[in-house]
Amino acid sequence: MLSGGLDSQLAVRILERAGAEVEGVCFCTPFFAPDAAKKATAALGIKLHLVDFTDDEIALIENPPHGFGGAMNPCIDCHATMIRRAGELMEKLGYDFVATGEVMGQRPMSQNKQSLGVVEKSSGLKGRLIRPLSAKLLEPTIPEIEGKVDREKLFDISGRCRNRQIELAAEFGIVDYPSPAGGCKLTEDGFGRKLRDLMEHEGLGDRHLVELLLVARRFRLPDGTGVLLGRDKTENDILKNAKDVGTVIAPVNCPGPTALIPRIMSDEDARLAAELVCAYSKCDRLEGDVMIRTGTASAPVPRPYDRTKFKGFQIC
Repeated sequence: MLSGGLDSQLAVRILERAGAEVEGVCFCTPFFAPDAAKKATAALGIKLHLVDFTDDEIALIENPPHGFGGAMNPCIDCHATMIRRAGELMEKLGYDFVATGEVMGQRPMSQNKQSLGVVEKSSGLKGRLIRPLSAKLLEPTIPEIEGKVDREKLFDISGRCRNRQIELAAEFGIVDYPSPAGGCKLTEDGFGRKLRDLMEHEGLGDRHLVELLLVARRFRLPDGTGVLLGRDKTENDILKNAKDVGTVIAPVNCPGPTALIPRIMSDEDARLAAELVCAYSKCDRLEGDVMIRTGTASAPVPRPYDRTKFKGFQIC
């Protein structure tokens, strides 16, 4: 399982030196991108399998058996499910075990000895999961016992200090790796608030709405209707091209943001959303024209607006 960070790159080289043939697996969702994994596998010279994990992740967010971390991150359940999915791929491809770049004690909640054991048990891969950087601190696995992997060439790294990893990187000639970070949007408090807001109002059933959490300002009209407001041309184009998601509103006669409303509850909502677009546009006068598109139908509609009324709207 390869994220592209230093630890997972080291795990590849350690396993190769211990006698294993290695292929990378990266799980993709809107919450974490595969770019670092693609770059790392190209440098390491190994094959990469990209696995869509979005539906699995959404199911875990809606019902995390082991709860959340500091934000909306079901890390223990997420990791166990990834390992289970990697185990399915392992069996399909005829491999012997799954490995991760985890280091015992590096993350106090999800990488302590108890959590590592819970993940292994929950994944259904007991005895077939190797953590090469900390393997000597854990019980020998089946491949180690069978002699398919030389345990003496695995490591006993623990804790948050990365000095040994940096030394190993120099030894293996690994020079390009990202700085240590979570890499997952679910661990960010701000993103977590957006996600929880979506869960409470529109729900997580529409995958496109989940993907749109990565763009735009977000407002709640007084009755709870959500409005996504583009911050630049790129985001405006994304919202304009969001087909079958909801109603799109954009200014006609002056530069300004595009709005996407997943579900309009009333004519008053449409009016307020149109005025919100005008309030954030660059019109000098106190009235602007906006285009409202629901489905394939669209029409320009003049809307008077008052910029001051939107200051009290909730921004999520």
